Amino acid sequence: MTTLSIIATPIGNLGDMTHRAIETLKSVDFVVAEDTRHSKILFDKYGISTPLKSFHAQSSDTKVSEIIREIAEGRDAAYISDAGTPCISDPGYRLVREAVKQGITVIPIPGPSALTSLVSVAGVPADSFTFHGFLPHKKGRQTILKSFLEAEISHIFYESVHRFPKLLDELLEFVGKERVIVVGRELTKMHEEVFRGRVAEAKSHFDEKNIKGEFVVLVAPKKFTL
Repeated sequence: MTTLSIIATPIGNLGDMTHRAIETLKSVDFVVAEDTRHSKILFDKYGISTPLKSFHAQSSDTKVSEIIREIAEGRDAAYISDAGTPCISDPGYRLVREAVKQGITVIPIPGPSALTSLVSVAGVPADSFTFHGFLPHKKGRQTILKSFLEAEISHIFYESVHRFPKLLDELLEFVGKERVIVVGRELTKMHEEVFRGRVAEAKSHFDEKNIKGEFVVLVAPKKFTL
């Protein structure tokens, strides 16, 4: 029976690639990737020569059908996102959904994730939390941020470098300067940074530097103190 393997890839440090992930990528008939140019860097690192097919957020339903048809006809495949565990804030769920409909076995190959990486070092209770992916840019954004004010569990989300300064201003407005947050910047990369402190302290900290990179943000429960 043919399979579709969902494979986690490094979020920065290429050394985080697992042996099982490498062997699976080498053994399947083709690999579906968000950005084949980006994935080629990983493939070159580990000597992977498996053919790549592109699939991204703008890909049509026809593209999904073509990929699933190939697998159903007897070709094993794998799906990788640009970084981290697939199908978390990326379009891979569309492939999984159609594969399941066709009776194709879908196999998770676990590994790196920006979400779990931050939770593991946050020092904040995480037996229960809400993950928002990327917050909306406009409609619904303020509603979500305002909901954090009385939250009794942690809320976690991704943010781009371009919107991060505005986010800190929004958190000051909607949850207050004393609320504890944890910010992961460039996790697993050369300039990795984990900030733990109050919103006002985060504002001061990040205002003093020319920030770059990718961010994961955790807003702690309202009663949590460092």
